[in-house]
Amino acid sequence: MPRDGGATRELLLDAAERLVERNGFAATSVEMILSEAGSSKGAFFHHFPTKRSLAHALVERYVTADLGSLAAGLEDAGAESEPVARLLRFLDYFVGRAARLSSESACLYISFLVEQDLLDQETSAQLERSILGWRTAVAALLRDAFAQVPAAAPRPSPEDLADQLFVVIEGAFLMCRAAGSPEPMRAQLLVYRQLVAALLHRPAPQ
Repeated sequence: MPRDGGATRELLLDAAERLVERNGFAATSVEMILSEAGSSKGAFFHHFPTKRSLAHALVERYVTADLGSLAAGLEDAGAESEPVARLLRFLDYFVGRAARLSSESACLYISFLVEQDLLDQETSAQLERSILGWRTAVAALLRDAFAQVPAAAPRPSPEDLADQLFVVIEGAFLMCRAAGSPEPMRAQLLVYRQLVAALLHRPAPQ
């Protein structure tokens, strides 16, 4: 077991995330986590006084990683100075990483939303942090791009279209798990990208 406390905490969180992915949170016991992590009960309760505190730590870490993925896409898109090109590059960033997105981890959001007793104020606040983070950033890209291209017909609002991207990614996680393949993630992101390109009168990539 790593001697560094931070490393031990991450080891426990990694083990818990794998088990929650397979079994759900309620069916994942502390003993199962200890066995998976090769750690001790003392180490567990040093870092997580209760199982619920573990749940809070899991969702906080997941949200932070999720927003980190968003930040990486925004950084890549920032190489483009023109708003439409910047938006499409942002979407292409995620299309190009669809297989990695679908295989890095199951969506913990779904696990936590299914188990209603986990939706306390702290967990809900973390979920809202992710949703609002994506909405704010993606809507800003959409708004700038739309400002450059006259609308031939009414468009969805930037905020609604930004939320749709969040829904596409989270829903594609379920499809990937059901199919046992990363392809649904790429396919659904491509559909979204094609929709946005059509709204901007840009041809979709071949």
